[in-house]
Amino acid sequence: MALLKIDKLTKSFGGLTALANVSIQMEKGELVGLIGPNGAGKTTLFNLMTGVYVPTSGTIMLASGEKEKKLNGLKPHAISMSGLGRTFQNIRLFKDLTVIENVIIAMHQNVSYQLPSAILHLPKYQKEERRLRDNAVKLLDIFELSDKKDEFAKNLSYGDQRHLEIARALATNPVLLLLDEPAAGMNPNETAALTRTISWLRQEYNLTILLIEHDMSVVMKICERIYVLDYGMLIAEGTPDEIKNNRKVIEAYLGENME
Repeated sequence: MALLKIDKLTKSFGGLTALANVSIQMEKGELVGLIGPNGAGKTTLFNLMTGVYVPTSGTIMLASGEKEKKLNGLKPHAISMSGLGRTFQNIRLFKDLTVIENVIIAMHQNVSYQLPSAILHLPKYQKEERRLRDNAVKLLDIFELSDKKDEFAKNLSYGDQRHLEIARALATNPVLLLLDEPAAGMNPNETAALTRTISWLRQEYNLTILLIEHDMSVVMKICERIYVLDYGMLIAEGTPDEIKNNRKVIEAYLGENME
């Protein structure tokens, strides 16, 4: 059973069709790239997958255990609890909360205590909150942010805010992680470090990852397969070598100098 099956997904906004009959399939453990020009529909696809938009037609199925679950029509929080986590192209942290609070908030969808325990600060609540904090620190350690855990998120550097978004997404305990341009705005050294971290996270957390990224050095290095969108339509799918030699992709996006 495929982990993700998107079948003939279409989204129209009035007379504008942002996505048209897009079909994507991912197996458990894959790291797949999603590329294309600005306005091609990449983030629209992520928004459909995470419940921000409702599809005009088509289906999105996510494997949950031994069953498939249809994500169409579910609210974003229900989709997150089904095992799909994401970051955003434009950073959307809780900027007036601390670094560690941003991560702990994401963990609360999986807590085991009930509301009365939280209100009365019963032992079960206190034990669970200590566990969440310890796990949050471990996630922050991955991105070298644990020493900044009590700083406000808005005071972090741009690169650290990007890292915190990934840590927060991981805190939801996803089986499928959607990364929307995680290297945007980073310098080459930061990008190289992030590339290594993404590969490590995939192995360490047994993740399946769908990656939107304009930096082709990242996509070509770590993705096994790549889907290409142009004007809302899927124009190619294949390995990095197949994609960089695909005439349609070269004309639409990569250009002749892609190596």
